[in-house]
Amino acid sequence: MSDLAGKTIIITGASRGIGEATARHMSGLGANVVLAARSVDAITALADELGSNATAVPCDVSDWKQVSELIGTTQTKFGTVDVLINNAGVIDPIARIEDSDPAAWGIATDINVKGVYHGMRAAIPVMVAQGHGTILNISSGAATGALEGWSHYCATKAAVLSLTRCGDEECRAQGLNVIGLSPGTVATDMQRNIRDSGLNPVSKLDPSVHIPADWVAKSLAYLCGPGGDAWRGQDFSLKSDQGRAEVGLPSVSG
Repeated sequence: MSDLAGKTIIITGASRGIGEATARHMSGLGANVVLAARSVDAITALADELGSNATAVPCDVSDWKQVSELIGTTQTKFGTVDVLINNAGVIDPIARIEDSDPAAWGIATDINVKGVYHGMRAAIPVMVAQGHGTILNISSGAATGALEGWSHYCATKAAVLSLTRCGDEECRAQGLNVIGLSPGTVATDMQRNIRDSGLNPVSKLDPSVHIPADWVAKSLAYLCGPGGDAWRGQDFSLKSDQGRAEVGLPSVSG
């Protein structure tokens, strides 16, 4: 178990799904958690529930100014930025390229790619000045694959993987860990939208194969510790027995 007591962790997309589960898990480990999302009511309620070591900061990650202010607010309240978890992302709207809406495709890029870049751009100078820090980017098997209707998601997750690699190349020598996490399919609201699309094999998966969001949270906590060192500049996968065994989760075969 990583020793996260007293560490300050920023989680984007913290209003639900993986982000909410991660906030709860990290808070339970004694970390200070900064909940960032556009859904103000949801993150405010969650912060109130978690207590004095949690704070809600409304933030649209596609807006550089808001992300920069998120980092500054965190420093002011807790003094450090030990971990940034770039979790915010969208998979809508799912559509074949010829049917896709260019404006919606662009919004997905702004959130999924620029949102991660904004977080890294704002956090890295602070972490370098501290001499330590961990950035965890939520990735996907889509980063290295191709799926019908997911051109926006596959392209943006491929970009996130590249940002992880570039961040590691530039920052490892300065004491930072930049790591990706590819969780596989997770039992969140996103799966309902995927299923409703009826496109590609992922929409046909039985719900029983989706892993709980708290498994992802536990994996993120693991990567914050020494276990993450071997995965710098790479995507750690929860779709393999090796990855799950490292975290202490059930094997793929159950």
